[in-house]
Amino acid sequence: MLEEVERWLDRRSWSTADRPLDRLIAAKAGRGLTVSVVLPALDEEETVGDIVAAIRRELMLAVPLVDELVVIDSGSKDRTAQVATAAGARVVHRDAILPRIPAVPGKGEVLWRSLLVTSGDIVCFIDADLKEFSASFVSGIVGPLLTEPDVHFVKAMYDRPLGTESDLLASGKTPGQGGRVTELVARPLLNLHWPQLAGFVQPLGGEYAVRRSLLEQLPFPVGYGVELALLVDSLHTVGLDALAQVDVGVRRHRHQDGQALGRMAAAIYRTAHLRLSRGPLVRPVLTQFERGEDGSGFVPRTHAVDTQERPPMREIDEYTARRAA
Repeated sequence: MLEEVERWLDRRSWSTADRPLDRLIAAKAGRGLTVSVVLPALDEEETVGDIVAAIRRELMLAVPLVDELVVIDSGSKDRTAQVATAAGARVVHRDAILPRIPAVPGKGEVLWRSLLVTSGDIVCFIDADLKEFSASFVSGIVGPLLTEPDVHFVKAMYDRPLGTESDLLASGKTPGQGGRVTELVARPLLNLHWPQLAGFVQPLGGEYAVRRSLLEQLPFPVGYGVELALLVDSLHTVGLDALAQVDVGVRRHRHQDGQALGRMAAAIYRTAHLRLSRGPLVRPVLTQFERGEDGSGFVPRTHAVDTQERPPMREIDEYTARRAA
């Protein structure tokens, strides 16, 4: 590890306990900042309500830390929108945001569009599939942005067991680690090509808070490459010392199967490749194999790899007009 990164780890790695809520509220009021929390959601009716309720109860009603809580529905087929609304969030459908540009499927697409329907100086993204959620996820990663003026981007770091605590107790198994794409794809890419980012414990984690002034300068890959892209592009835009991470404890969520992870890995590799070469991949597709229904052989399935990126939001006329108003 670079000496620069070792120094960064000492200076820019914290835990939620380092900044009590009363300190955050005082800092927020003193600097006149506002905070928006965004949950991108696709078919998350089982978990989104508990997350929204916890944030609203603990960080909006008990203390005025969060000013705006928005769920962006990415085309859910279940009751995600109704559950989130009932829990107290404002729900906006992806397709209703910037209709001039037709929406495409993907997490990055939803995060990019969320900038047009939120107003906070600090934007905090939280995945909607988290289980046993604690509001300290939000206060923990927002904290440094309220107390440290030279910090612009904060990622959560955490343990990531496979399964909930009750699942593990019932099975008697030891907690395996999630984050397989992180360990097999993202971490090697970062260490080899962006060694300044080697100190991030969870570079692909979906929980992070960023100053709007930085987010609106960055391009957003429409798919799963968005977390890697935002981290790499933020490094080049504001420098390592403006980035930080906060230990929020344990993150439990719904895990995807191996084939879905393969598609995620391909999108992340493509995102890294584009930033290394600034040229297109010759063949941006991924072929995977599934055993046929009769069990006699393997059937190839070919999937497109996300190749689109949305431009920095400050280049969108509707966004600049909204900010000016």
